[in-house]
Amino acid sequence: MTRRLWIYSSALLLLALSVVLAAAGVGEVAGRLTDWQAFTLGIVQGFTELLPVSSSGHLILVPWLFDWHYLETHDAFNKTFDVALHLGTLVAVVAYFWTDVVNLTVAAFRSLAKRRIDTEDERIVWYVLAASVPAAVAGALGEHVFEKHFGAPWQIAIFLAVFGVILWLADRRPERHEIRDLTFRQTLAIGVSEILALMPGVSRSGITISTSRFLGLTRDAAARFSFLMLIPIVLGAVLYTGLKHVVLNPLPAGSKGPFVVGTIAAAGAGLIAIDALLGYVRRRDYSPFVVYRLAVAVAIFAIIASGVRGRNF
Repeated sequence: MTRRLWIYSSALLLLALSVVLAAAGVGEVAGRLTDWQAFTLGIVQGFTELLPVSSSGHLILVPWLFDWHYLETHDAFNKTFDVALHLGTLVAVVAYFWTDVVNLTVAAFRSLAKRRIDTEDERIVWYVLAASVPAAVAGALGEHVFEKHFGAPWQIAIFLAVFGVILWLADRRPERHEIRDLTFRQTLAIGVSEILALMPGVSRSGITISTSRFLGLTRDAAARFSFLMLIPIVLGAVLYTGLKHVVLNPLPAGSKGPFVVGTIAAAGAGLIAIDALLGYVRRRDYSPFVVYRLAVAVAIFAIIASGVRGRNF
């Protein structure tokens, strides 16, 4: 079985399983998030987290558009469900880059054992970890500030448009470097830029890819480095939230079904998104994602202007 066949077979199997579970209403409780809503949000998360279009923005826009208010009115559930969806995309990234993950993990322990950095893998793994620190610290310390001041649909529209243009400008830069050519300062710059993604509509992958392209990385290298950065920061969030909201404070009834369905759907969609993006950017630029971001921004303002939905959610 070829690698690509394995990827798409696994993705379709995961998506089929999530559909079956949603259709059966597994773990569903009346009045809470339904399995089909969880499936929809899992698909949205899987594709938008790994494409430069903002998963956090879309996870607000979809309930806003369809008038789903359960997550909005149940903040603790919403935060934990969001991390569960990120777990799905984490599984997709680890599975897709399994060989790289194993090699980099071995390189990290080898580097620690000898207390120096000698090989390319040892340098890259410390770059990935260092780049993950700024956003992790900012998220931990400023989570409530970002949640309080950002996340309204009209703000998301602005960020989609503005950072879409930034992505387009960055992508005009020549492709000169691979990940191995990065310096520590450049790595830190990519990590610091990721802090902006705490504002829904910016896009974690979008801003890190933009910064990487401004620094001259190839489109493929920029996407790969962005995906690798996702692993430590999402793993940390999953472990922290899992301990806080699942182990120490068990989830309420009706949570397990949507969590399982959403996570599986996100993993399946994520596998497809990674392979599709990497295959695409090896041959073309990021312009279609810029156009998509601008189109969604215009659509949001049109919906607000029509009165169908309010400017806030």
